[in-house]
Amino acid sequence: MVAKLPEEEHPKQAFGWAARDESGVLSPFNFSRRATGEKDVCFKVLYCGMCHSDLHMVKNEWGTSTYPLVPGHEIVGVVTEVGSKVEKFKVGDKVGVGCIVGSCHSCHNCTNNLENYCAETILTYGAKYYDGTITYGGYSDIMVADEHFIVRIPDTLPLDSTAPLLCAGITVYSPLKYYGLDKPGMHVGVVGLGGLGHMAVKFAKGMGVKVTVISTSPSKKQEAVEHLGADSFLVSRDQDQMKATMGTMDGIIDTVSATHPLVPLIGLLKTNGKLILVGAPEKPLELAAFPLLMGRKMVGGSGIGGMEETQEMINFAAKHNITADIEVIPIEYVNTAMERMLKADVRYRFVIDISNTIKSTH
Repeated sequence: MVAKLPEEEHPKQAFGWAARDESGVLSPFNFSRRATGEKDVCFKVLYCGMCHSDLHMVKNEWGTSTYPLVPGHEIVGVVTEVGSKVEKFKVGDKVGVGCIVGSCHSCHNCTNNLENYCAETILTYGAKYYDGTITYGGYSDIMVADEHFIVRIPDTLPLDSTAPLLCAGITVYSPLKYYGLDKPGMHVGVVGLGGLGHMAVKFAKGMGVKVTVISTSPSKKQEAVEHLGADSFLVSRDQDQMKATMGTMDGIIDTVSATHPLVPLIGLLKTNGKLILVGAPEKPLELAAFPLLMGRKMVGGSGIGGMEETQEMINFAAKHNITADIEVIPIEYVNTAMERMLKADVRYRFVIDISNTIKSTH
């Protein structure tokens, strides 16, 4: 008898959209999910946000993609089944899954609620799971995950505009907290007003911080100040504006993933100020030592957050009524949405209406 491939042993029929090769074009895909294990939660996917990393992954731009690839790590839905040893969730709960679905649970990072920095972190899609199968993401109708990697979504939060918090939200919330930029009255700059940047403005304002949006596009000023509630707006190409703002910021959250100069940003920081990178430019950025020495400044980084902090962020969002600004799309539109995302033609996050538009071809 020929041994079955792990993906053939999975009994749950699932349906999603997958990229088959480096063209990155997504099309309907029948596959299967594992049975709900004793610590697993199975949920019907209602919405899934589209993150910029989905775009990199479908086209194999980071060189790590395996096909077929079902993207999506901003996944929300309603629990349909729980394993016998699940303690935190029950059928009918609103839940979400972000960027990770597994870690070693025993290393220094895992034991300190930093599963996101575990060397054996298993990503929600395109990674190898414990059973040898490849993980499939949220551009699909159902999801099965270990309860440890599931977050509860409070009833007061709308599911569609909460989905992007599971990646974009935690990516900016975590550094604001860790680097101590969450104290009321502080002055924080936010570089780039996209999916991450608009969330950084909202969370920083929720923490009582004074926020300045730093952008190359003067046209975004009205949006930043009137719509998102930023206190001020700085055009980074305007030398006079930059000069007038030098030495005024406690910290800066830099969300830009394109190559851009860091030295002018370091100049905006007060003594002991912190420039925190959460964007991931493909080429190394230039960093001169002197601007750091002259004011004991630092450049740091941050990547998503651990599970405990992700839940904390969702609860904070519910308390302060923070959600993403989204454009809801049907699954058939996903390839066009990818093209628009490449041109930054979205305010500020696409969210796929999975439950109403994904139709199985079984």
